[in-house]
This record gives sequence, C-alpha cells and structure tokens, in this order.
Amino acid sequence: MFAAWGRLVHRRRGAVFVLSGLLLAASAGIAALGNPAGANQVDAGTESGRAQGLLQAELPKSRGTSFSLLFSGGPLAATDDSFRQSVLDAVAPLRTDRRVTQVRTPYEVAGRVNRAMVSADGHQAVATVALADDATTALGYYKQLRGMVHAGPLRVTATGELAFQDEVYGTVNRDLARAESITLPFSLALLLVVFASLVAASLPVSVGVLAVVGGVAGTFLLARVTDVSPYALNIVSLIGLGVAIDYSLFVVNRFREELAAGRSTPEALEVTMATTGRAIAFSGLTVAIGLSGLLFFQGIFLASMGVAGAFVVLLAVVYALTFLPALLSLLGPRVNRLRLPLPRSRGTGWAALAGWVMRHPLLALLPALGLVLLAGSPFLHIRLAQAGITTLPPAAESRQTWETVKRQFPAQERTRVWVVTQFPGSPLTAERVGALYDLDRQVRALDGVLRVDSIVDLDPALTREDYLRMYSAPVASLPPGVRSAIRSTVGHDLAVLSVLTAADPTSDQARRLVRAIRTLGLAGGQVLVTGPTAIDLDAIDFMASRTPAAVTFVVVSTLVVLFLLLGTVVLPIKAVLMNALSITASFGALVWVFQDGHLAGLLGITPAPIDPTVPVLLFCIVFGLSMDYEVLMLTRMKEERAAGASNRQAVAAGLQRCGRLITGAAAIMVLVFSAFALADVVVVKAIGLGLAVAVAVDATLVRCLIVPASMRLLGDLNWWVPGRLGRWQRKLGLAEAAPSYLR
Repeated sequence: MFAAWGRLVHRRRGAVFVLSGLLLAASAGIAALGNPAGANQVDAGTESGRAQGLLQAELPKSRGTSFSLLFSGGPLAATDDSFRQSVLDAVAPLRTDRRVTQVRTPYEVAGRVNRAMVSADGHQAVATVALADDATTALGYYKQLRGMVHAGPLRVTATGELAFQDEVYGTVNRDLARAESITLPFSLALLLVVFASLVAASLPVSVGVLAVVGGVAGTFLLARVTDVSPYALNIVSLIGLGVAIDYSLFVVNRFREELAAGRSTPEALEVTMATTGRAIAFSGLTVAIGLSGLLFFQGIFLASMGVAGAFVVLLAVVYALTFLPALLSLLGPRVNRLRLPLPRSRGTGWAALAGWVMRHPLLALLPALGLVLLAGSPFLHIRLAQAGITTLPPAAESRQTWETVKRQFPAQERTRVWVVTQFPGSPLTAERVGALYDLDRQVRALDGVLRVDSIVDLDPALTREDYLRMYSAPVASLPPGVRSAIRSTVGHDLAVLSVLTAADPTSDQARRLVRAIRTLGLAGGQVLVTGPTAIDLDAIDFMASRTPAAVTFVVVSTLVVLFLLLGTVVLPIKAVLMNALSITASFGALVWVFQDGHLAGLLGITPAPIDPTVPVLLFCIVFGLSMDYEVLMLTRMKEERAAGASNRQAVAAGLQRCGRLITGAAAIMVLVFSAFALADVVVVKAIGLGLAVAVAVDATLVRCLIVPASMRLLGDLNWWVPGRLGRWQRKLGLAEAAPSYLR
C-alpha cells in the first residue's frame, strides 16, 4: 500500500503541490483571525464544580470575575486628601461602565478610611473591581478597562484573577514567539550537520512550518467551539515542530540512502514510502494515541489539548507523506545540492557500539537501567497542586502586585473556603436556620478557622434563639444590614458560609480544613465546599480517578498498533516498558527541579508543588513521542530479519544504521523542547524541560543501550508470534515489506 502511494505521489506531484498550497492558505487565513481567549474552568462534575454552578445560578454576583488595583503614593500617605482624591478620580470611569458591578475603595464611607484596604506602612491602598461577566468573556475587554484607570501622581498596578489570566496569555504568546525564533534556525543548523546539504536540510524545516501553521489554525477553530487552555498553542507548536522535523528527517535520509544505492528517483521514492513512510504512519498513530489519552479528562482543558495535539501530529504525518515526497520526486538527486564541506561519518563508531553491546549485553543494560531509575527516583515524593500566580515570572506585574498585597495587606490575602448549603426549599425556615447555625458553629470550632461570615454570624451577641426569632419575620421588615447579607448569601434553596483561614490555599492545613468541613452534616440539607483549596483538591482527585483508564487505553492501543506493524507479541510489550523508563526519568527531573528547587535560580523559578496537569500531559506526549525512535529502530531491525539475518545480526544492524539518525533527530527535538523550557510561564517551562529530558534519555540510554541489549538477551523470542495472530496480521496486509525492497 505504501509502495503504491509512493508511485502515486510521484505521478501526481503537481496535484499534491496544489492541494498543499490550498491547505496552507486556508490555515494561514484562519491563524490570522487570532486566538480567542479562554479562562480556566472548574469541572462541573466535582463537588467544587457543583457548588460553583449553584452559586452562579442563584447568586448573580458570583457569576462574574474581578481584579484588584494597587495604588502607591511613595512618601504620600493613603489617608491624605490628595491620595484619596487621586484614587477616587482613577476609578470614577469604572463606576459608570455597565460591565462593572461594583468598585470598592478604602474611601466608600465619607469621613472614614477602611484600614483593611490600606497597607501596613500606610502608603498604599487597594481597590477591588467586580465585573458582571465570567473570566472568559471579561478577558476580551479587560485591557480596555485597565486603560481607563489613570491615577495622576500615584502609581497603579493590577492583580487578581482577571489580571493574572490576561498576563498569562500575553506571556505565553511572547514565549511562543521567542521559542520559534530559536528553534527554526538552530534546527536548520543541526540538519545541516546531519545531511551536509542545504537543500536536504531545508526540507524538514519546511514541513515543520507547514504542520505548525495548520496546527495553530486548528487550535483557533477549536477555541471557537470549546474552552482551550492558554498553553495549547505552545503544546501544538512544540509537538508539531518536533514531530514534523523528525518524520521528515527520516524520510529524506532514507530517500538519499536509496539514491546512493543506485535506484532511480521513482524507485527510491517507492522504497522510501514502503519502509520509512510506513514506519512514520504507524509512529504518528502511536503519538496520536498517546495524546488521545487526554480525552479521558473531559470537563477540563486537557481534553481540548489532546484534540489540538493529535491534529497537529496528523498534519505532520500528512505533509510528510504527501508534500515532502512530492518535493523529493521533483528534486531527485538534486536533494544533495549545495553540499557543505563537512566530514562524512562512516558509521564506524556506531558499528563499534553495536558490536560491543552484542558482546556484553548485561554490561550495557544494567548500568544504563540503574541511571534511568536513579533519575526517576525524585518522583516518589511528588506533591501536586494547581499552578497559581507563581506560574508567572517574578517580574510580572500581577505577580509582583500580588506579593506586595500579600505582604502589606494581611486582611486582603486570606484564603476563603465557600461552604454552600442546599435545602429542598427556602433556607429561612426556623428548622433550617437552626441547622445553619449549628453548622456555622461546628465550622468555627475547626482548627485554622479565623472567621465565618454568614446570615447566622452577623453579631456575636446573638444566640441561636435570637436568629430563629429574627428570621421568622418577613425579610422586608428586617434591618438593612441583614437584608443585604441575605441578598448576597441566600438563594432560592441555598445559603453560603464564607470561611476565612490564614493557611495558604495549597497548604496541608488548608486541605485538612476543607476535608474536615466536608465531613460535617447538615440536618435537612447537603453541604458542598468550593474555593481555591477545594478546587485544587478536586482537580487532583479528578486526575487520579481518570488516569488509570487513560493509561490503560494508551498502553493497550499502542500494543495493538505495534503488533500490527511488527507482527510480533514480545517487541510491543518491550517497547511499552522502554517508554516507561523514559517517562520515569522525565518525571524525576520535573520534581527535582520545579518542586525541590534545584537549578531554581538558573531557571528563574519559585519552587512549588507540581501542577497535576503537567504529569498527565507529559505521560501522554512522551509515551507517543518515545515511539518515534522505537518504531524507526525496530522496523529497520525487522527489515534485516526479513532479509534473513539472525536476531543478533538484525539488532546490531538496526542500531548501526539508525543510531546516528536517531541521535540527530533527538538533538533537534531536544533543541525544540529546550527552547520552550526557556519560557517565562512555569507550566510551559516544566513541560518543555520534561520533554527534553525524556527525549535525551530515550535516544541515548534507552534506545542505544537498553533496547539492543535487552533484545540481544531475548534472542529469537523477540520475533515470536502465535500462529493464528501472525496469519491474521498477514491477512490484513500489514506485514513487513517484501524482502525485494531491501535488495
């Protein structure tokens, strides 16, 4: 089938160029429309997600988002009239904007200053701006609102949820532009070293650009029908460039080999598609399978990132099997034009390594295996927590402002836990007010609770009976302050308790508090807990509950695909185990650097728990990408085996012929991933570094030592397949190419 495809592309290369041009034009047009912003959402199926849904449905003010403004006056005190007037003048345009629901400053009551909104040193003040829309909508006009604030002699900076999300998008886009400006020229330089020809080296880069442009366009289209992570474009570019350049490198290299063996251009293209083309088609399928494991995490952004990643991999395979062979067909022997005066490798080093591994398999296997396991050992003490504002670089405005507010405004930076109580009807009956009072006092007694705000905690002098008596009267007859509390915390069938604690949202103390509240009962109703800590806990539980199914799907699907490719039962199992080693080293590096803080100063990061999405993303990406080199090496070994070589000869020949190519391809992929490891956003930096480590370990210790050594020890068992399964695979027409292609 792939040989026939090679002949078809050669005959119809003009049509292939036209279709590729149309696809590129359409992709560029879509990409030019821009990327719709999205904000992190809470999964509606978790307890915190259900609580958020109830709040948004019954308490309209909770639907919106907010940001904070920090005003600094230098030597000027926040209590001075000039400072006060500057703040009030600065926020005045916001008060009249229909998108703003509330603006709070320290000066809301005439003649009084809210000391909680003035810094400890007395020279700064904070104002909060509440908006009617959710974060996804508000991101579209946040910059406009921010630009309306002019503080005169004061310095004003912003922080809070909306400011953080906006700055993440801006930083991510800058990271992407910087990474691509590094990867493309340096990838070309490495390809020049591999091919020693400017024409040959430029082909993989061209395919990489085509794949990334198409992947970006696909992500933009996806963002118009669902929420997409702000990191999606980085993931798409990272995977698209790496995979497309790798696949193209393999195709160009095999085509040049066949030309050097004396074949004509049509024959060389036919053999290239029948061998390497077939291998990259299966390799792309394994990468897509790995990324499709993210579809098990429906409800959060991982699912959309899986779709976007799988799409760019599909494009990389399509271009590598259409546009690239059409170019090769047009170029023919001219693919070697514009040669550079670089020394040619005769492969003697790889031949020596292959011979040594075949003679001393245990000596090659055990130390390499020990190093990989040692590199992965830090993963045993991983700590997970959702990435907060520290995912931004220290110089980011919203982070600097947040750190100032946290340091200078202790009352502003407490952790809030929202306890949503739901009843079959109105919460303001005597029985339910009593139940709320009992729950309120149980929560207040928990360790770490500073204060509870609710309709049954308005005045410490009031008793349970006082509250029962007060709420037995019509709401319209209650004092204004009580009516205001009811409007803001009571819905049709729910009432909210706001719990304040000094514990950091991701700390063990805050997590214990949330778990303790969730164990409390409510007579006649149910208790749901939300807030930053609850959302964090639920996200971790959400990931943990779906990870086994995702891993099982990826592993089983990969085993099936590799069996169809290789026609053996043992090698797919071994390939999965080898992938696990690469993933182990990647996870260990992740914890060692980003959680334990090694190299933190060099990388400009603040040590913190690992975001739970990062290990999941790394597993799904690394598992697929590691198969690139496994498939390339194993298919070459299978070719030798099909031509009559013994197991030892086939393994040695596969390592000798693929070692240099795998090393060159891995160097390019490590370069691509390392460029993203230079990102300012910590999540992107972690993914880039994790992938770079995984590929480096995979292409050196795993593929060059552990894989051939283990295959040498397994002997002919490598190629074993039950008769019925073998006949089924051959019947499907997926058996290895006929030995005539190898002669």
